[in-house]
Amino acid sequence: MSNPQQLRYSKEHEWLSAAEDGVSTVGITEHAANALGDVVYTQLPEVGSTVTAGESCGELESTKSVSDLYSPVSGEITEVNEDVVNDPSLVNTAPFEGGWLFKVRVTDEPGDLLSADEYTAFIAG
Repeated sequence: MSNPQQLRYSKEHEWLSAAEDGVSTVGITEHAANALGDVVYTQLPEVGSTVTAGESCGELESTKSVSDLYSPVSGEITEVNEDVVNDPSLVNTAPFEGGWLFKVRVTDEPGDLLSADEYTAFIAG
């Protein structure tokens, strides 16, 4: 399992892309997708709503459990991935590509996001 170097990661297992025009993309990591099992339902934040770093902003339901989705940054939701709403299995099959969850116009970014190497070490325990 490799974690893309260009992304940053939260200890809650979300990834964050570099901002383009102030907007970053958020998803869950391959590690989290594997731990969840087959994702069968996603509840994502609404476009126009605001999210706060470290706080729950949705849910992912799998065949094993229901898990909270946490925002790695604070900001306004600009887009949700309708493909994942319609086909939640994308979270499992392409967590870093087609399985992204939402885009957020970042207003505040915590200082505790991890690099790919730091996140790899974190999940290794």
